[in-house]
This record gives sequence, C-alpha cells and structure tokens, in this order.
Amino acid sequence: MRADRLVAMVLLLRQRGRMTADQLAAELEVSVRTVVRDVTALSTAGVPVYSDRGRHGGYSLLPGFRTELTGLTRDEALALLASGSARGAAAFGLRGPLDSALRKVVDALPDGHRSTVDDVVSRLLVEPEVDLLSRGRGAEEPVGAVMGTIREAVLSGHRVWFDYAGPGGAPGRRTVDPIGLVTVRGRTYLMATKDGQDRTYRVSRMVDAGRLPEPATRPAQVDLDRLWADRCASFLDSGHLSVRLRVSAARREEILDLARAVRAEHDSREGWLRLDVTFDDLRHAVWAVWRLGTEAEVESPSSLREALGRRAAELVARYGTSPGSG
Repeated sequence: MRADRLVAMVLLLRQRGRMTADQLAAELEVSVRTVVRDVTALSTAGVPVYSDRGRHGGYSLLPGFRTELTGLTRDEALALLASGSARGAAAFGLRGPLDSALRKVVDALPDGHRSTVDDVVSRLLVEPEVDLLSRGRGAEEPVGAVMGTIREAVLSGHRVWFDYAGPGGAPGRRTVDPIGLVTVRGRTYLMATKDGQDRTYRVSRMVDAGRLPEPATRPAQVDLDRLWADRCASFLDSGHLSVRLRVSAARREEILDLARAVRAEHDSREGWLRLDVTFDDLRHAVWAVWRLGTEAEVESPSSLREALGRRAAELVARYGTSPGSG
C-alpha cells in the first residue's frame, strides 16, 4: 500500500538521515520515479522533506521532526507505554494523556480501518470497576498534581518532598530519593530511599509534593520486578502477624481482600482451602476472620484462636438469654 510506503520512507529518513533517490528506491523496492512522486506527496501533506542537489545530495527531513510526525506529547507517549490496561495509565496519573494519544492513533487510521477499530473497541471490556459479584476493585485515585510531580521526579531523577498522611495521623513532610512507581491492584506506590534506607509509600496518601533541584542518589539501572519482590518479602517478615487458616472456597476472594498479603495457598478437602496470610496485627486479624463466621477456621497462631474464642464467648454471654432475664 502507498500509505505504508510513505510511512516507511519517513522512518528511513528519520533513522538514517540523508538518502539518495537510488538508495530509497532500493530499500523500498520501487523505481526512482516512484520515490520522486512519494517525496512530492509527503511535501504536499506538510512533511518537511527537502532535497540537496549535487554529488553528495539526497533527501532529508528537517531536524526534530520526530515529534511533529506523530503529534504525541511526552505524557501521551508515557501513557501508551504504561497502558497494559487503562487502569495502569490512571494509576500513574496519565488517564487524560492516554485518551488524547489514542484519539490521535485512531484518527491516523484510514476511514475503513477506523470504523472497524471503533466497533471492536466497543465490544471489548478490560478490567471493569467491579467483578462478577459486583465487588469493587478498590482502586485509588492519587491527587492529580501530586501524581504528576512524583512521576516527573522519578523520570527526571530528582529528589522529591511530599506531605504524607499515614493511617489516622496528620501529614508529615518526607524528602526522598525516588526509584520507581509500581501499581498493584489499583494502588500506586512510590519506591524510594530515605537517608539510604529502603522506603515504600502509597501515593494516594500524599497530599502535596514538590520536586527538588538536586539529583536523586539512586542506581543508574533498576529491575523494578526484582526490587518489588525483595521489598514485599522484607515487608512480610517485619512486624506483621502470619496466620494459617482454612477458608471456604466461596469466600477466598474476600479473605484475599481483607489480608495484608497471601504467602501461600494450598488445596484442602473439597470446598475448602488452606491459606498462609499476613495481617497488620492481632486486631486486624480478628476483625478480618470474624467477618467470615463459620466459613473460616484459624489453625495458627494460638493467640488469634484465643482472641476469637473470647469474642465468641462474650457474644454468647450477651445473647444466650432473653433480654432482662439475667
């Protein structure tokens, strides 16, 4: 198709610089006359192709034409890279640029292809807000301005400060060296170091932020998958309550949502699962397991079994007799 050939010509000129008509004809497997016609068509369409005459002449593009070709802004390009799903772009504060970039991509398609794409997109749904049982996915939307500042600090390699509000506390100022951003189950985390110590912060808890002029102290290259796995392992091993319990398979998703993390999952007898999960502390574990009633049974630790037993005994004492009979 001619449209494909025109795009290929632009890409060749952008990647190799000046090329003669003979070189372009050989690469594109067309005649020199066709190359001349295509160059004229590109110029008419506004693509800045110019020719130099003489022994070392040829065709070239004006410098800096990369952005002019696609019309994509930096944030739009980032959105496309981050958009394994639209939720990924939203988590990094790139929902608007993603929508804008996709409009440009669709607009660049031929009319026939554009209508086909519109129909296909309308028939596919990826990562809806609720699952089959109408349970919300629990996604968090970071403050737009804060997310933009944190994202720019990560990408530019500058230190950043932010006011961070922990659970039940007032915001406190943190200054860190940002390493990367990770989104997990609708929540976005900043991986960073503070005074040389590993730190992970939930972006939705940041209420204000500012990028600092000094460069961040961080490795030149990073494997975020490996780093995230290491931090998860360290997090699970530090100051949290590990619990083994049997749970009805029908309540599996609920306990996964309630627990801090799931460390192992094993099949048990039909209709039941055995899980190794982690909670923040004993109080968190009691609250979560109690919600499942008789469809969960704690095997360990004994402290959690005893705490649940005491709560059950208190309820029996209160409701085991008719009102006013005690």
